Amino acid sequence: MATPKFMQGKGDFHIELKKRVNQYFIDHKRPMTGNFSLLFKGALLTIGFVLIYIHLVFFTPVVWIALPECVLFGFLTATIGFNVMHDGAHGSFSKYKIINKIAGSSLNFLGGSAIMWNMKHNIIHHTYTNIDGIDDDIEARPWMRFATTQKRLKMHKFQHYYFWFLYTLLHLIWIFMTDYQKYFKRKIGSVPLRKMTVREHISFWAAKIIYAFMFVVLPIMLLGFTKWLVGFLIITMITGLVISIVFQLAHTVEHTEFPMPGEITGKIENEWAIHQINTTANFATNNKLISWLVGGLNFQIEHHLFPKISHVHYPAISKIIKRTCSEYGIKYIEYPKMINAIYSHVMYLKRLGRAV
Repeated sequence: MATPKFMQGKGDFHIELKKRVNQYFIDHKRPMTGNFSLLFKGALLTIGFVLIYIHLVFFTPVVWIALPECVLFGFLTATIGFNVMHDGAHGSFSKYKIINKIAGSSLNFLGGSAIMWNMKHNIIHHTYTNIDGIDDDIEARPWMRFATTQKRLKMHKFQHYYFWFLYTLLHLIWIFMTDYQKYFKRKIGSVPLRKMTVREHISFWAAKIIYAFMFVVLPIMLLGFTKWLVGFLIITMITGLVISIVFQLAHTVEHTEFPMPGEITGKIENEWAIHQINTTANFATNNKLISWLVGGLNFQIEHHLFPKISHVHYPAISKIIKRTCSEYGIKYIEYPKMINAIYSHVMYLKRLGRAV
């Protein structure tokens, strides 16, 4: 599928929205990037990550300590991804480019590839959200059906039951399969990758080799294969489940849309900003603990409209965005609690699994 275009000149919503959000930062004399609290949180999470790794690998704690530490390590992996890597990859973690580069590159130590993430997430997902055949985030065939345009199989009737287990496998598959598939196929979904530089090729393989040594080879050498396998599975399955739930609640719930380009025009029947709002949902935005843990990804509408603004500002600008949507008659999708969003996700999967 050729990448579609968005309708232009249908109104001034996006222009007005950007004007109001920019004015907020001018009035409050704040940079759009992260602040000291974000740097402190990033340091705190990273230190916890390193300390638990050292304790698990080099000090071999007893089982009743090691297992909870593996669970916590899995949560920390996801939380660093949400708070440090994600903002860094979008250039919003800090006002300094080098710090953003370091923060974004932390994905290399979490099992992924910062290079592939930038192409898959920053470019494709953030532009063509929920467009089947292009947005790789809604591509899980044949196991899952996320859009009505995807073929329904008999097993999808039960996907609202078994998705919990499949989500735990996300991180494992990401580490050992999907990055390599993208690298060798030279495309993400149906979208060709741009030509990688020599430096990017070296960086890709260096990151994969270092991760394999730190999280596979070295632990097996020091702990033995069985202990490593049990610990590694717990860590990666917790990470996969947390990452999957948070990201899926943002786009695959009952009220989000999955538009396709017109067969003749090849265009999406909305401007880009309205498309982002129609395909995205917020959840638990009044819960400060959830917001802190998931790096503001519960403010997904704000993130998709302004990805270069750090998540520490989302609570403030969400009021501006919500008010502007109301003025322009645009539906702003929001679930008051995380459990409401999870229920909506389950119901959506159930409907997609049974509808033709």
